[in-house]
Parts: sequence; C-alpha cells; structure tokens
Amino acid sequence: MAVKISGVKKHSPADKCGIKAGDVLVSINRNEIEDVLDFRFYMTEKNLRLLVERKGEKFEVTLKKTDEYDETGMEFDSYLMDRQHSCKNKCIFCFIDQMPKGLRPSLYFKDDDSRLSFLFGNYITLTNLTEHEIQRIINMHISPVNISVHTTNPELRCRMMNNRFAGQALEAMYRFAKAGIKLNTQLVLCPGFNDGKELEKTLEDLGSLYPSVQSICAVPVGLTKFRDGLESLVPFNRHTASKVVDTMEKFGREFKKKYGTRLCYPSDEFYLTAQRDIPDSSFYEEFLQIENGVGMWASTRDDFLSALNDAAPDNKKRRFSVATASLAAPLMEFLMKKAQEKFPGLDYKIYTIRNDFFGETITVAGLLTGRDIIVQLKGKDLKGHLLLPASVLRNEADLFLDDTKPDDLERAVGVPVSYVSSDGYELFDSIISL
Repeated sequence: MAVKISGVKKHSPADKCGIKAGDVLVSINRNEIEDVLDFRFYMTEKNLRLLVERKGEKFEVTLKKTDEYDETGMEFDSYLMDRQHSCKNKCIFCFIDQMPKGLRPSLYFKDDDSRLSFLFGNYITLTNLTEHEIQRIINMHISPVNISVHTTNPELRCRMMNNRFAGQALEAMYRFAKAGIKLNTQLVLCPGFNDGKELEKTLEDLGSLYPSVQSICAVPVGLTKFRDGLESLVPFNRHTASKVVDTMEKFGREFKKKYGTRLCYPSDEFYLTAQRDIPDSSFYEEFLQIENGVGMWASTRDDFLSALNDAAPDNKKRRFSVATASLAAPLMEFLMKKAQEKFPGLDYKIYTIRNDFFGETITVAGLLTGRDIIVQLKGKDLKGHLLLPASVLRNEADLFLDDTKPDDLERAVGVPVSYVSSDGYELFDSIISL
C-alpha cells in the first residue's frame, strides 16, 4: 500500500528534501504507509527515512524536522488518505434507514471506520475490521476506541444488526481489552430486545473488562415516522425508561464500590422520559460520553448557574427568544428564570419546536430542520433576537439537515439569529452580551 502526495508546502521539511506533488509515499522508516493512522504514528521521529515513488521509480530521501511535533509539509487529497469505510450492517434501529428520500447524499452515508473512532470519536461496530486492522490497533496501542456494542449476547447482536458476523466481531473488543486499550462503549437500547435481563448481562460483561472499558452509556432508540418496511419497534415510555435508569444506576453503584468509578450511565433522555431529576455534575465524573447526551443537561445547568453566580447583577433591558427541541426546552426555561432573578431586565420567550419533519417522537435539537423552525416561528414575537442551539447546524455551520441556510432562516423570522453551543458559560454570555 502507499498514498499519493497531492501537494507540498513551500519551505517545509518535505519541500527541502525534494518531495513533489504527485509523488507516492510508500514507507516511513521502512514502515508501510496506507492511511492517516500509519502516517501520524510513524512521522513523529525527528529524522525520517522516506521511500518515495515518482513515475514508477522508487528512491529514498531523509526528511529532517525541528522536533517530533513539526509537520512534514506533505498534503494529501483526503484527511484519511484513503476512502472512508462504510457500515456493512442493517441494524434494526439505524437512524439513516429511517430518513426520507431527497436529502443531500452525505446524510445517507453510514460510516463505520476505526480511524474516525480514534481521530474524531466516532463509534464503530467492529464488523468492518480486518485482522490486519485489529493487529495494527493493538500494535500501535491506539486509545481510546469507541465501540457500538448494543449487546454482548452474540446471537442477539447478529439479529439486531442483521449481520451474521456481528457476534463474532465482539472478539476484537475482548482482544483490545486484553491489550490494555481504553474502550468507550455505547448501547442503543430497543424495548423488548436488549433491555431488561439482556441489559444486565451486557453491563456485567462490559464491567468485567474494567479498566480497559472506561465508560458504558445507554441511549434510547430514535424512531422517526419513516419506518415503513422496517422492524417493528416501540419507543421508551415513562415506565420502561424508569427500568433502564434503575438498572444502570444499580450497576453504577456496584461498579463505584468495586472500582471507584460509576462506569455506566443512562443518557439524559432516559431521565427525562422517566420524568426523573437529572443528577448533579459530580455523578458523571469525567463526562466521557457527553457527546452522546450523557450528562449534557447537568454540565450545561451547573456551568450556567456558576457563571450566573459570579456575575454582577444589573437592570439592563435584554430582549430575546430561545427556540429548541422539546427535550431541552424545560432546561432552558429553568435557566432563564434563574437568570431573570438576578437580571430583572431580561425579557424572553421560550419556543419549543416540534419535529414535524422526522416525527414528534424525535425530541433532540440536533435533528431539528430549518423548515420546522421557520414554520413554527414565523410571525411570532421573537423580541428582537433569536437564540438557537448550535447543534441544529452541521459541523461546517452552513446548513440545516434539510439544506435550509442560516441566512434563509434569519430572513424568514425577521430578527438576528445566534447559534449557541451546549456550554453553560457560553449560553450565559450569549444572553448577557445582548
């Protein structure tokens, strides 16, 4: 294997040793390079012996860097230096299979790439890994690896993922744990499938892999209105969500007593569906799975209140509205009321946006569309400024899920719009600076 060099920065170490755009990087210090993991692992030495191919001829050059963190100056067509690996499963709960037709093509890509797990925190099912890739992760001691486990029952995992190799693929997880690689694990729970006794078995199995397994989170299946022809699933309700919370908290207490860490956590959505109070921030320890909605409420709430406590009160008039999905709306209402006690000049309105696009059972802000926000806010008194959660936009912050642009929304609602992250300090600053 080898990777093509698409460009070379002027005056960089690569430029100085004669490497050109169009050359092919074959190896570094006699280690073959096939993608970004190899490249980043082997390029940390100050002196690199590169095997390069140009127009069919191979030659060696010595590349010298000022220190191990210095960049080489070589550029590649894609970040991975390879094609992105797609998912081979047909999971009964897959959200992508529940999306309507007509959205931009990138939204339908199912990624299951171990390199993105390490580089960006994506979760992988392990069903895509070759023996070479498993051994490479072990040899390089890549940590952490984020794994979508769902269940440790091999037969049930095969059924839920519609892949006859899904159970067998769990062996890679046990090999990683034996090698001391840190693992974050995720369980998408479906009522009647991997909850109840199956959840207990999974928690026991994953807990036995501590300290390699450093976190276990459970999130509820998300069900849209576009499930025609798919496995029959039901959403969690107050009763079934309460059972999950009870089970996770019970095991968390046992792990805390045995290991000194709670280790397993239900997502915020389980607490809210069960109509339970969200725990304090201390409950979530290092917030290892906050991106999965585990402890996000507590973190936002406690940071906002901390910022509020440190702020000097005033009577300045500040007029604004906050729009968010139904899951976060109660938290926003609570925080704004607390802020208004210290800043009586706050004049605000909270708008809960119903997800008509995917269906009312989808209650998270990250799956709201521009169209739903426009339709439900157009003509409303938005008090001069609108705050929206930043998660409604994709990473590039230029489009909503339905390709609505921020400028289109701002024109439609007729007021300036700001996009605020879930960080409580940033949320506080965004309203006080109005």
